[in-house]
Amino acid sequence: MGPGDLSRALAPLDARPDPRILVGRETFDDAGVFRLSDDLALVQTVDFFAPIVDDPYLFGQVAAANALSDVYAMGGEPLTALSIVAFPSGTLPLEILTEILRGGQDKVHEAGASIVGGHSIIDEELKYGLSVTGRVHPDHLLTNAGARPGDTLVLTKPLGTGFVTTAVKRGAMRPEEANAAIDVMRTLNRDAARQAVSLGAKCATDITGFGLLGHLLHVARASEVTIRIDTELLPILPGALEAWRAGATPGGADRNDAFVRGHTDWGKTEPFHEALVIDPQTSGGLLVALPAPVLEDYLSRVPAAVVVGSVLPRGDHEIVLA
Repeated sequence: MGPGDLSRALAPLDARPDPRILVGRETFDDAGVFRLSDDLALVQTVDFFAPIVDDPYLFGQVAAANALSDVYAMGGEPLTALSIVAFPSGTLPLEILTEILRGGQDKVHEAGASIVGGHSIIDEELKYGLSVTGRVHPDHLLTNAGARPGDTLVLTKPLGTGFVTTAVKRGAMRPEEANAAIDVMRTLNRDAARQAVSLGAKCATDITGFGLLGHLLHVARASEVTIRIDTELLPILPGALEAWRAGATPGGADRNDAFVRGHTDWGKTEPFHEALVIDPQTSGGLLVALPAPVLEDYLSRVPAAVVVGSVLPRGDHEIVLA
């Protein structure tokens, strides 16, 4: 399903107004947020997908980090998780599922949360993920509606997981480059989010299946701004360029392209960077909008963070590539 499909499916449905809902479906943010009291709100999200790596334990780690990331992207801390499993019983040995669940549990525990149950079905295709509940102070939310003109955009993980994992499936990626991508994907966005909250940032989103531009388009719309990205500054995974040159482009890229194409000023962007910004990511980094007074402090606290663009007043396009 592409990033525009859900918007069209939801369009005929009326949302139920509730003042306790601080973040709902209207802005297509990373998670929903429900206020319980003046100083406590719940963050809720769900994500699951088919394996993108062969090792069951590592797949569980990546899928769990990907699901947990939505809570971090809202400025929250995960509390509990429910496992979601689709498993081809009778086709694969149960030991594979055990290792997937072990990988997910270890990552959830690393996040300081607990798995409290789950649900499974028999399916022809293996899938795994989590429904995660977290907590956040209502005054310290990070949302995709909080970007303001003058903010600087930083990205905390390199791009290119779609290219690399597609090449891995084809047996066309060097082990050290495949391992580097897996390590990035199973790294929690916890520290990047905590530092953003501690410095008073108001806007963040995590970069996942809709690609960099898909998520940025949601930020531009929710915040009513234009996003400018300097493509030459974008961090790139080792081997991603070579994988793209070899034709390792995931299928979701075309849907992402269709979603953002007419809303983006592409300028003189090189073909590889055009492909990179729509490449579907798995467990990607946080894209954080930072006011000028805290930018250098954030960069010193989060060494992996890279400046990639800026927030402008709304112009003719919602996204501008330079």
